[in-house]
Amino acid sequence: MGLRSLLKTHIFQLEYFVWEIGKLMSSTTHKPLPPLAVVVLGLLVERPMHPYEMVQTAVARREDRLANIRAGSMYHAVGRLEAQGLIAVEGVLRAGNRPERTVYAITDDGRSAYHAAVRTMLVSPSTEYPQLYMALALAHDLPRDEAVQLIDERIAAMRAEYDELSQTASEATEAGVPEMFFLDGGCRLATLRSQIDWLADLSERLRNRTMGWLDDPGFIEDWRAAKAAGIAAQQFCAGDVDDDAPVTMTKLSQESIPTGRTP
Repeated sequence: MGLRSLLKTHIFQLEYFVWEIGKLMSSTTHKPLPPLAVVVLGLLVERPMHPYEMVQTAVARREDRLANIRAGSMYHAVGRLEAQGLIAVEGVLRAGNRPERTVYAITDDGRSAYHAAVRTMLVSPSTEYPQLYMALALAHDLPRDEAVQLIDERIAAMRAEYDELSQTASEATEAGVPEMFFLDGGCRLATLRSQIDWLADLSERLRNRTMGWLDDPGFIEDWRAAKAAGIAAQQFCAGDVDDDAPVTMTKLSQESIPTGRTP
């Protein structure tokens, strides 16, 4: 074998090796899947389905509580998963004059990616940015009375959500659905209960003025006086700045003074 032929053979072997390594890596590692993609794979773990059936099944099971499920977004997610090799066409259904429906099945790579996604979400807390926390962090920029009204409206909406979710959980139990299929519902109920109780207490303290607020007359001046008097680590109502005055609120460190509000 000549030198040129030998060199071509080695190059071919190297290219084949790189191709095999790339295929192995693509089958064992995946970028984080968006929630809707996880829902799709979870459905296909059960059995092959066409996208319209996926939408119907997910909505019937109230899995729209887990992801934003719309027909258009579902078809888009299916297309991306197929392109990634995580699902594949199994067949096409034809029934009378109805449009053809493409049935998809999960691949081995898809099953691995699905299990990896569930494991990651279960074990690793992700950084999330709930709007409620942002609203609470900035609520001091609203007038006290408006803040109370808005918090009360929020509580009413959360109680309605709690009642609806509790009813769904009861119906699932009565229908004999095993609890393991509704663990997220139990967690959401517990979280809602805690948030409702905390917000109700906040609303009451704002209403009866046991919590100082930025639009209270003299608040900034009293805050400055409290800091000068060495009691800046305590939150106070406007006017409660001398040593004998009752401090009715929780601890507030100097570091927690909001940006732009330092006296």
